[in-house]
Amino acid sequence: MAGRIPQAFIDELLTRIDIVDVVDARVPLTKMGKDFKARCPFHDEKTPSFTVSADKQFYHCFGCGVHGSAIGFLMEYEHMSFPEAVEELAGAAGMPVPKDSRADSEPAEAGADLSGALQEADRYYRLQLREHPQAHHAVEYLKRRGLSGEIAARFGLGYAPEGWDNLVRALGRSEAQLQNLLRAGLLAKRESGGYYDRFRNRIIFPIHDYRGRIIGFGGRVLDQGEPKYLNSPETPLFHKGREMYGLYLARETIRREQRALVVEGYMDVVALAQFGIDFVVATLGTATTREHVERLFRFTPDVTFCFDGDRAGRQAAWRALENALPALHDGRQISFLFVPEGEDPDSLVRKEGRDAFLARQGQATPLPEFLFQTLQKRADVSRLDGRARLAELARPIISKLPDGVFRQMMLERLSTISQLDLGTLSTLMLKTEETKVTRAVTRTPTGLKQPPSPVRSAVAMLLQNPALVQHVPDSNEFAGIDAPGVELLRELLALLQAEPQLNTAAVMERFRQSEYRPHLEKLVVWSHPMLEHDVEAEFRGLLEQLRRVAHAQRTDALLNKERAGGLDQAERAELGRLLAEKSRLDTPEPNR
Repeated sequence: MAGRIPQAFIDELLTRIDIVDVVDARVPLTKMGKDFKARCPFHDEKTPSFTVSADKQFYHCFGCGVHGSAIGFLMEYEHMSFPEAVEELAGAAGMPVPKDSRADSEPAEAGADLSGALQEADRYYRLQLREHPQAHHAVEYLKRRGLSGEIAARFGLGYAPEGWDNLVRALGRSEAQLQNLLRAGLLAKRESGGYYDRFRNRIIFPIHDYRGRIIGFGGRVLDQGEPKYLNSPETPLFHKGREMYGLYLARETIRREQRALVVEGYMDVVALAQFGIDFVVATLGTATTREHVERLFRFTPDVTFCFDGDRAGRQAAWRALENALPALHDGRQISFLFVPEGEDPDSLVRKEGRDAFLARQGQATPLPEFLFQTLQKRADVSRLDGRARLAELARPIISKLPDGVFRQMMLERLSTISQLDLGTLSTLMLKTEETKVTRAVTRTPTGLKQPPSPVRSAVAMLLQNPALVQHVPDSNEFAGIDAPGVELLRELLALLQAEPQLNTAAVMERFRQSEYRPHLEKLVVWSHPMLEHDVEAEFRGLLEQLRRVAHAQRTDALLNKERAGGLDQAERAELGRLLAEKSRLDTPEPNR
């Protein structure tokens, strides 16, 4: 079983590394007061609204709302998984990452470790392709598709036999194993009770993550049937918007060739590899995401998308273009290859051969050409109002591009086609972007719309200044308060009293999978005068307010009970003490 990263190690890591160094190495920061600022790397802006706090070890953009710890920054900026980000930071800090199967699971892989179930299922499917009595149907299918035994073994292809419970009977030897197979997406629940196999009568394609671990499966139906391709559902290990089929096997070739080809199906990847075209990956039954593109750009600056030439294929290409634009920093390029209608890369390479297919890729349409060709179909540039429409269609798309030479060249191209002066076009673009940022900042200037209650204020102050926990001798004194947020306050106090060394970033990571995280995300960036001046005194004042609330609510509860039916001896004594205390608190001190 793969080990998990101990929570104590993550806590220590976040106290050892400096988020300012982590961010500054990727996005140059400028010192402004006690914090650092930059233009946000996650959305386009002219006025810096991205801040990094050395005190909190936290980043936040007031424009688009992204925020997090150093781990979160790497996950967002480098499109890493949680374990990847931890390993990256640990390597920079010189801290070997320990693995402890008994430790709390890292947030990105919460729950039971599914790797064992997936690996066991992979062995089962591959064995069926060799030994099942009906395996000859699968072998004949692969041969008809032109695949050799060598290429099938290289990609670890398997076979899910016909039948509803083959995997259930082979691997579901206990209820715990059945539950792991269910969580891994290999089984589904029957309405009448029990389980059945998700994959039946299909060629099985194992899906690997960046480290080569199996995280899911894809199945291609052998005969006629729907769906033609069936993927594992989303699980704690498998995220379709992040992973790509074949990347683990293709990444070294992609680095060496300095190009990547993105296709739509597993069989396309395998068939092209059969012809020696090894720099190919596929999306996993979902539209291309920015995470997909960013991950590919870590290996090569040149990415080509291959789609069908029909209307659906061009719509998919347009979605890929829109999602890829924010990742197109200078030096990166994207092209689009459209195969003839009725063909796919698998059939085309078998019909034309390797050289002809690669020649097609060399003639792929560059992203700028595809973008303007598509827009010009929606605007008649022979007319004055048509050119204005083109400019309006193109401006929000070009605004997604990062600042740089390529963006400027795209504006110049738009200026030429629309016959609109480049300076005017640039001014319009700038006004549009500044309006977006202004609206975003105005919408969420502090993260809170209403004046906060004492409970919320206390949570915010503890979150932003964890050392304040030393002023709370006993968190149980707030247990009786009936007010929103009290449970969160008590949980936060218990965490910090048990582990007072945690900083803001480490606290937020502890709540990554918690139901309270959305509330904490607002409070961690809340700005208020009480957080700027004499924080300790403000916090002690809040504690006193909470004690008064607890005192008043308990007193009212006892008085109501007394009126309803009477109190026992202990409760009468408690009520007497509370009333005496209330009298003392309500009596003003004499002037001296």
